[in-house]
Amino acid sequence: MSASHIPADIPVIGLILAGGMGSRMGGVDKGLVELDGKAMVAHVIERLGPQCDRLMINANRNADTYAGYGVPVIGDRLEGYAGPLAGLDAGLHALGDQDAWVVTCPCDSPFVPVDLVSRLRTAAEHANADIAMVRAGGFNQPVFLLARTKVAASLADFLASGDRKIDRWVFKQAHVVVDFDDCVEAFANINTPEELASHQKT
Repeated sequence: MSASHIPADIPVIGLILAGGMGSRMGGVDKGLVELDGKAMVAHVIERLGPQCDRLMINANRNADTYAGYGVPVIGDRLEGYAGPLAGLDAGLHALGDQDAWVVTCPCDSPFVPVDLVSRLRTAAEHANADIAMVRAGGFNQPVFLLARTKVAASLADFLASGDRKIDRWVFKQAHVVVDFDDCVEAFANINTPEELASHQKT
C-alpha cells in the first residue's frame, strides 16, 4: 500500500507523558514544576496543543491537578511506573478501535517544536510507516514519536514480555526515523534542579 492510501483525515491525539517518578528531580512530579512562572506541562500544552486535534495526559499521580488543565488524564495499565511505553500503551488503549495517530511528548520537555507533528506525519505517510521517531543531534529521541493506533496490540505484547526499551519496540514496526538536527535544543528535557535553574529566564 502506498502512502497515498493512508487516509488524510486520521486525527492526531497528543499524549503528554507525565507518568514518571521524577527521581532525578527529588521525586517531585516534574510536569508540575514551574519554569518561568508556570508548570512545565503548561508549556507543553501550549506548544503541542495547536498541532493536535485533542490532547491527553498520562499521569500516575496528581490526576486532579493535571485535569485542571482541561485535558483528560489517564493512568498506566501496568503497575510500578513502567516507563514511557506504558504511557503510550495507556493512550492507545484509551482510544480503543479508533484509527488515529498518537504523538508523544514528555511533560519535562517545554521547548517541543511547533512543527513536530507535521514533520513526523509527513515522513510517516511518505514511508507508509506506522511509527515516526525523532532523531536529533546524532541520537534517537524515542520519547518523541508518532504512532498509529493499529500498533496497540504489538505494544501490549512487547510490554507483556517484560521489555521496556522504546526503540527496540519501534524497530520491530514499520517505522521511519526523522531528523530534527535543525532544532536539537527543542528536545531538551529538564530532569534535575540544576537543569531547571539553567533554563529559567526569570
